[in-house]
Amino acid sequence: MDVQIEDSWKKALRNEFSSPYFLELVQYLKLQKQLQKTIYPAGNQMFKAFELTPFNSVKVVILGQDPYHNPGQAHGLSFSVPDGVAPPPSLVNIYKELKADLGIDNGQKGNLTPWAQQGVLLLNTALTVEANAPMSHSKIGWHTFTDAVLSLISNQCQHVVFILWGKFAQSKLPMLDASKHLLLTAAHPSPLSAHNGFWNCKHFSKTNSYLQDNQIEPINWKL
Repeated sequence: MDVQIEDSWKKALRNEFSSPYFLELVQYLKLQKQLQKTIYPAGNQMFKAFELTPFNSVKVVILGQDPYHNPGQAHGLSFSVPDGVAPPPSLVNIYKELKADLGIDNGQKGNLTPWAQQGVLLLNTALTVEANAPMSHSKIGWHTFTDAVLSLISNQCQHVVFILWGKFAQSKLPMLDASKHLLLTAAHPSPLSAHNGFWNCKHFSKTNSYLQDNQIEPINWKL
């Protein structure tokens, strides 16, 4: 089927888009729309992470679980919110760690688009969610799709940094090749779990050191 996604991803993932699970996923979303359910993010932002970070540009993957389910927050990038929206608690903690690690203060800027444009794939494992219903689309086929994305990057790219915060993200470790990529793990930055090992993980400096060691332009984390 014809999916509106950036061309390099469209080519790399073409087998997924014709798979039965993906066709069922599309039909499910169409039905929810007919039932007048509110789905986040908007349809034209569903594949925003792929649009901003083409396949051959991926340097880093920051894996989130679910889009924000409150109005005005989700726009297709994990942990990110649109301009003018205050950073949610997990992003606030990400910024605290960034400041402690590299001295960078991003203040109240919650839109991580500049990271994505530098090669940071801000990928949620589910690309949609029903309003006010966290994890509501976690079993409709998105995980199969995003697992395919992770496997594709692991198999076909070189020297990518995978940042996996929390147990759910770390459940993807078996599909990632540690012999040719850097796999960084820590507790989730949520206020409920950050104290379990997110603080002082130094993932931002570790990411840039690894990229530079492999002659890859580091990420400017300043927004």
